[in-house]
Amino acid sequence: MTSSEKKEIVIIGGGIIGCTSAYFLTRHPSYDSSKHKIILLEAYKIAGGASGKAGGLLALWAYPSNIVPLSYRLHAQIAKEHDGESRWGYRRIHCGQLSARGRPDQTKGTLKGQPAKGESVSLHKRDGKALGKVTAAGLPKDLNWFAADSVQSYSEMGDPDTTAQVHPYHFTTAMADLAKEKGVEIILGSVTNIEIAEGSSVKSVTYEDKSSGESTTISATDVVVSAGPWTQRIYPPAPISGMRAHSVTITPSVPVSAYAIFTEISLPSGFGKTDTFVKSKRSHGKTVTPEIYARPNNEAYACGEGDHLVPLPKTTEDVETDLARCQDIIDYVASISDELRDGEVTARQACYLPNVEAASGGPLIGQTGVKGLLLAAGHTCWGIQNGPGTGKLISEFVFDGKARSANIASLDPRKVLL
Repeated sequence: MTSSEKKEIVIIGGGIIGCTSAYFLTRHPSYDSSKHKIILLEAYKIAGGASGKAGGLLALWAYPSNIVPLSYRLHAQIAKEHDGESRWGYRRIHCGQLSARGRPDQTKGTLKGQPAKGESVSLHKRDGKALGKVTAAGLPKDLNWFAADSVQSYSEMGDPDTTAQVHPYHFTTAMADLAKEKGVEIILGSVTNIEIAEGSSVKSVTYEDKSSGESTTISATDVVVSAGPWTQRIYPPAPISGMRAHSVTITPSVPVSAYAIFTEISLPSGFGKTDTFVKSKRSHGKTVTPEIYARPNNEAYACGEGDHLVPLPKTTEDVETDLARCQDIIDYVASISDELRDGEVTARQACYLPNVEAASGGPLIGQTGVKGLLLAAGHTCWGIQNGPGTGKLISEFVFDGKARSANIASLDPRKVLL
């Protein structure tokens, strides 16, 4: 690209991938706000979907391995440059796999999002017998917010050298704000068409304004489709689908240590029959595997299994939350932790994760075969982790014509486009 070449860049999607793409485009050495116009189009609101409701786990042991190291390193750099510790909760943490037996009748304290009445028996007050149980199970001394009579075994998956976290909503919105400071224009509107000119190159993008409902067409030299599970609706050749996932946030009864925990909980017979908040319409499996992430400011995030029961809605605004599934998650984690059982439930929510429907898996990052049309989607549960790396690579495709920071030939969209 010559230094005098003008560009009109349109990014479709205001989730983590769209926002980090906008951020890194404005940080590319070739970027010149007087010559390069960047518009980010988002149908509902920035971080309205999975990018605002994910767990925010970062790990060097995530996948795919060709972009994980780049993105993990960029997370640390961005956090250092922009005070990510205070702005979006960036911190290094421990991560482990916990096997436990769920206890019955542990659901009453969290049913209406209020702390339980009466005394909470914290694991900080373990007696000698309890300490002996958790020591035998291999539980670290500071991982003291699981019931001693529940824990069966613990194994470490990652330490602060290989594992970190961010608050996904705060991180994504900060990326959007930092991009906006450098000249990116953010427009709320739903894309209805990407026009391809003769010779197979992008020409324009048409969208329907969220407020007025008016249809507007803007010219484009480069278009980045990064709409997560909605990508195929905007660009039909992309083999990307959506899977619904539920999660909750809880303020524990006492502060909990910085761990991300992948659980395997064996439930007792008849589990959940005492639930009075909302009756689950489905039976519980004998073993459940919620993930629990302790966050700064005394918050815990927990998520459960995905489902395909409800089709992908029009926008993130229309996502349907199944309160029974949220209650299941609350009951599961309450069955192994007094601190979570006696805490306050602050959010019950759902989102859709983008999955690539191809044997190669995802994500898909790069050129599509149409000049100026780039794809960056299908990041599954690792979108927050791989957002910075993807954004940097997209900036290189736009300004350099190819990826320079990582070898991502295996993620080439052209190999799997329908």
